[in-house]
Amino acid sequence: MSGRPRAGRARARGNIETLPSGALRVRVYAGIDPVTKKRHNLIEVVEPGPKAWQQAEAIRDRFLAEVAEKRNPRTSATVDQLLVRYLEQFDGAPNTLRLYRGHVRKHVSPFLGHLKVGELDADVLDSFYAELRRCRDHCSGRRTFQHRTSRRHECDERCGPHVCRPLAASSVRHVHFILSGAYKRAVRWRWVAVSPVSQAEPPPAPKPNPQPPTPAEAARIVTEAWRDPDWGALVWTTMTTGARRGEICAIRRSSLSLDQGRETVWLRKAIRDEFGVLVEAELKTHQQRRVALDPETVVVLREHLARCDERARELGFEMPADAFVFSGSPDGSTFPRPDGVTQRYDRLAVRLGIETTFHKLRHYSATELIAAGVDPRTVAGRLGHGGGGTTTLRTYTAWVSEADQRAARGLGAGMPQRPAEVDPVRRVLEEPRYPYERVAAAVARRIEEGALVPGDQAPATADLAADHGVSLATAGRAVVLLKEWGLLTVAERGRARVARRVVAAIEPEIAPVSEPVVPAGAEAAASALQPGSFCSITLRGPDGRRYPARMVPGSLADPGAFRAHLLGIARIEVPERTDDGEAWIGAFELEVAEIGTDRPPVTLRW
Repeated sequence: MSGRPRAGRARARGNIETLPSGALRVRVYAGIDPVTKKRHNLIEVVEPGPKAWQQAEAIRDRFLAEVAEKRNPRTSATVDQLLVRYLEQFDGAPNTLRLYRGHVRKHVSPFLGHLKVGELDADVLDSFYAELRRCRDHCSGRRTFQHRTSRRHECDERCGPHVCRPLAASSVRHVHFILSGAYKRAVRWRWVAVSPVSQAEPPPAPKPNPQPPTPAEAARIVTEAWRDPDWGALVWTTMTTGARRGEICAIRRSSLSLDQGRETVWLRKAIRDEFGVLVEAELKTHQQRRVALDPETVVVLREHLARCDERARELGFEMPADAFVFSGSPDGSTFPRPDGVTQRYDRLAVRLGIETTFHKLRHYSATELIAAGVDPRTVAGRLGHGGGGTTTLRTYTAWVSEADQRAARGLGAGMPQRPAEVDPVRRVLEEPRYPYERVAAAVARRIEEGALVPGDQAPATADLAADHGVSLATAGRAVVLLKEWGLLTVAERGRARVARRVVAAIEPEIAPVSEPVVPAGAEAAASALQPGSFCSITLRGPDGRRYPARMVPGSLADPGAFRAHLLGIARIEVPERTDDGEAWIGAFELEVAEIGTDRPPVTLRW
């Protein structure tokens, strides 16, 4: 070829070889490969042509310059090898690691795993992201039939023609983050000089769209949850604190401070699945936080702890100081399973016909706080967001309108009224949910009808199991429930005996309820309002001071419903003038005005 230099000069500056096909192979030594510990060469082949030798020399010079400036890839390792080493050293949460490994196995390795780390560039990455957005199953584009499983089965509506579905933008961004983290390590390890990932463009982040339950839906959720006071306390606390699912499950008694003036919950741990085992682990952001509790939540938790203490005393022991607050065990030794909490909440939502999830209780707390005018940094601190409120603003502020932020409503006043506890005996007799409750209700009805009288022997567990078609364990659990109600006595020898009738166990204690004093004209205003409307309420203290207005759902057709709002607002705004009782309520007044009308406000006093 014309212009070909002497072989000695070529070897001094690198090696250009002529292949049998006439092509030229450029080879430049670039050191020892840190992965394979073998000689590492930069190699490129130039197709034969009239200017092939000039092109080969240009490539050789480029290789030599990169080696001299340490800009060349130092290894022939593949992207798969880089990702394996990167994920082995990943120090994130186990759930995140499991998610990343799944993305690498399903999406990255089939397309990029075989490439050398130095061959990846922005063009390849952009094409890769486009493929992910075309079809998450990476089909060939031909029409195929997709079965629900690869095993032998009878086809049903779940089997049918394959329909391409793009990978979600958030998942594509996860893949981008994996490659970005891996190549940052590769630059630090000097496998490559620069990261090509920074030059690629993943899809934009989807706009946050939190959909918390409405105040009316929140009221229905709390009312339904309070059929079981322990479950109701968990849902209420989640709604007011905004804690994550794993955090609420990990709260211990030692983390609660219910002393006057220092009512807080210290979130230190979270229940998390680590490689198939549920453990107490660090928080998601690795930062512990204390969350202040509103007065009503303090009452809820005090009553919940008192119930747990009473059950423990009946069983003959005291609750440990470090027991889990929402444990399903009598001694509080076990934490509730996060998946179990989610499943129970999902069943509750299905019964109510509300499309929501347990995590959206956290959204409800956040949006109510922002709507009340609380600054984003404070909201971020309560929720455990990092970035000094950036995440909070990005997620929630766009959802809450500017007018709502100026309304300055209080979270305590915006919470739905806590329903009264349902007597457990009455609830089981009226609405037994489980097989053991149905068996216990049947025995209780026999006692009430006189078929079994105090002093009679109780039915044997085996007889109950046979009569009701349940297992011995279920029948035994029904007997335990009857003993807890006090309907059966614990016999020292032989079977238990009937202790008393059902009426004595469920007769409620009716306390007198004071009626509000409604000024003249209130009845006329109440009759003009439709139930379910929203009202603006303003508290006026004994000194005549007016406190910020709040908007609450309600109607003057039921003025007694505003009593709970007066109690809650007064305890928040004037804690020094309120005590644990309610004797002070007559010193305060509540102005109630219907929103959207010109009617004058109505003053309520109790």
